[in-house]
Amino acid sequence: MEKLQVNRKFLPLIIAMSLFVLVYAFGMIQYKGFSSPQVFLNILIDNAFLFITCIGMTFVILSEGIDLSVGAVIALTTVVSAYMVEKMAIHPFIAIPSVLLMGTLMGLVMGSIIYFFKVQPFIVTLAGLFFARGMCFVISTEAITISHPFYRAVSLYRIYLPGGYFISVSVVIFLVVLVVALYLAHLSNFGRAVYAIGGNEHSARLMGLPVGRTKILVYTQNGFLSALAGVVFSLYTLSGYGWYVNGLELDAIAGVVIGGTLLTGGVGYVIGSVFGVLIMGLIQTIVIFQGTLNSWWTRIVVGLLTLFFILIQGALVSGKRKRLSVARIEESWEEQEDELGADPTKNLVADS
Repeated sequence: MEKLQVNRKFLPLIIAMSLFVLVYAFGMIQYKGFSSPQVFLNILIDNAFLFITCIGMTFVILSEGIDLSVGAVIALTTVVSAYMVEKMAIHPFIAIPSVLLMGTLMGLVMGSIIYFFKVQPFIVTLAGLFFARGMCFVISTEAITISHPFYRAVSLYRIYLPGGYFISVSVVIFLVVLVVALYLAHLSNFGRAVYAIGGNEHSARLMGLPVGRTKILVYTQNGFLSALAGVVFSLYTLSGYGWYVNGLELDAIAGVVIGGTLLTGGVGYVIGSVFGVLIMGLIQTIVIFQGTLNSWWTRIVVGLLTLFFILIQGALVSGKRKRLSVARIEESWEEQEDELGADPTKNLVADS
């Protein structure tokens, strides 16, 4: 009987999916009412903006980059959209495309600086974080409540499913983003270039792939998705404030890592990041169901899970390096044999 073998690159994703099933089963066994489909749908409703952010961050990390500005861009989007709608009386049909364009341009500028000036993504996006947070408080130091009828109608609108369960418009936006992201990552030339750059940028350049254009597009796309997450978050809270989602960039990175994407780039899946956020949402829900636990336990468990998956990644990367080293040694011996026409060991002994 042929032994079933699993490709090592699927291992983190399989572990993430198995962990999701285990945590969900634990909740169903431990707490009455946890098995209700509406509990799962509520996780989607409450975390729609984080799902969208993690999808954008997945492309960035797959290209061996990082983006620390996502949380600040989301906060800036809520403040700008709230200020435009409430203080300037601009209709949401104009305000929402404007903030999406703003986020896209921020991503384009950061991606261009990273590529053309060869600056580390960590530094550039950190500057983007400070710029966006600072601009929030230049516009308004107070929270701005959004009372526009359009925002309220979209925020309160429920899409009912069979059985009386429901989802919000934000979940529909997330699902559309997910479908487009799956196509881009696995069925488009753009996705193949992202994986190739994350695997080995030098090799991707030798293969003739558009490295510069792809890297800039990755950050541009992430800027757009961050702004879209900001729109979804403003629909969720019906307000804008500069301190919203402070530290969300770390949640996004944790979700991507727990979902099985390697921080070194080149390996990972968009669907894995979705499971990463689902696991984080399930942990938060279990803490709420328990009732006696502090909400900081969610952070503690997510921190431990992130460390666990980083250790798995370290083991996989170490194994890959060892295999590459062995392959290079074997290739070197074969070249020596071809040059000497015999066993190189014997010739070396003879020479000595």
